[in-house]
Amino acid sequence: MTTMTDSSVREFKMPDVGEGLTEAEILKWYVQPGDTVTDGQVVCEVETAKAAVELPIPYDGVVRELHFPEGTTVDVGTSIIAVAVGDGAAAAAEPVQEAVQEAVAEEPKPEGRQPVLVGYGVSTSSTKRRPRKGAEAPAAAQTPTAAIQAELNGHGPAAPAAPAAPAAPAAPAAPAAPAAPVTGDRPLAKPPVRKLAKDLGVDLATVVPSGPDGIITREDVHAAVAAPEPAQAAAPRSEPAAPAASPSAPTSYDTTRETRIPVKGVRKATAAAMVGSAFTAPHVTEFVTVDVTRTMKLVEELKQDKEYTGLRVNPLLLIAKALLVAIKRNPDINASWDEAAQEIVVKHYVNLGIAAATPRGLIVPNIKDAHAQTLPQLAGSLGELVSTAREGKTSPAAMQGGTVTITNVGVFGVDTGTPILNPGESAILAVGAIKLQPWVHKGKVKPRQVTTLALSFDHRLVDGELGSKVLADVAAVLEQPKRLISWA
Repeated sequence: MTTMTDSSVREFKMPDVGEGLTEAEILKWYVQPGDTVTDGQVVCEVETAKAAVELPIPYDGVVRELHFPEGTTVDVGTSIIAVAVGDGAAAAAEPVQEAVQEAVAEEPKPEGRQPVLVGYGVSTSSTKRRPRKGAEAPAAAQTPTAAIQAELNGHGPAAPAAPAAPAAPAAPAAPAAPAAPVTGDRPLAKPPVRKLAKDLGVDLATVVPSGPDGIITREDVHAAVAAPEPAQAAAPRSEPAAPAASPSAPTSYDTTRETRIPVKGVRKATAAAMVGSAFTAPHVTEFVTVDVTRTMKLVEELKQDKEYTGLRVNPLLLIAKALLVAIKRNPDINASWDEAAQEIVVKHYVNLGIAAATPRGLIVPNIKDAHAQTLPQLAGSLGELVSTAREGKTSPAAMQGGTVTITNVGVFGVDTGTPILNPGESAILAVGAIKLQPWVHKGKVKPRQVTTLALSFDHRLVDGELGSKVLADVAAVLEQPKRLISWA
């Protein structure tokens, strides 16, 4: 068997996938120890404060170890995976392949998936967590493949240390936590549970686990806080009241009627940005209700046009074009406030942001240089932007550098709203639901397609006149789409 030296192992560190981000959460591993990887292959998906991003490995080799499980938040610059390269790759793959082949030969065929990839053991459930060493299931009861894989991952039983186990009870100095699991290992708990225990001042080693395979749950932590601590109260500590004095964190809540969701990733960044924007830029919002019947007819006509075959054609497309025309007629709206330099920065390009609600929170990707795109090009860009956002694949670069934003609250049946500015921008347009309403048209009350637009702007650089002109121009284009020809 070939010996693998440390020099043949490359450590892949968590990169800064955004600009200046400090941490990312590992959402999913696509490889396991023993898998062969190639340069450019995606090995995991991580979520930063801005988006979910897939990380490719930058070299060829064999995965030796995954340093963190899924769900762990890791600092940028921390090694997350070890890969054996060069001669070390062959050395790493050889024992794994031989061990798995031997285990498969000895074992009867299971009902679950087969070991078709090097480094994957036979398992009837890919989601069941591996038992810890020292747990109630003895090592001898493990299947050969599971035992081999556990040892390769650094979690197998240490054979030489087995005879020394009886010596452990010789130190009877810890009767304070009789209900806690008797193991020298780190208690099993997911990262959010560990953070909760840290916030509440609970030592996980003293918590009685109730989850499967000895996993500590959030309820276990809260139960430990609520339970009296007779043994620890008598312990000779100089500050026994310190753990109990944590008024900043809730000590108990109704677990049957309440759910606590950790704020992190995209949602955490969005919350911070919205608070910063709301309390930095003085917001003003203006409203206009407009008859968009002609615009809706034009949408139906464009859908039949061969030039738009395969493109997403909807009212948002024409609303976006109307806003671009209004910005062209009123360029000072497309600006930002430079607090450090005490300057207004007028931008001669439009990166049009589209607010998108995703399972991970609100994101605002933008279409670069939208002002220079034709209507078919804009339709293609909007379709790509929406599809990418729904798949959770929006890159951090796509959410940077926006100048103005559109948020379509109408898709939820909402008439209008007062949107908060995207940080660094001067205006945001909210589009309400388009509904049939009674409307005076040519002197008669008729049912017409009507919507309400709301424009929020930064009153430091946009006064009421400028904001009103922009909103009026958008409404005018949507009421008479032929203005797209005369004003564009």
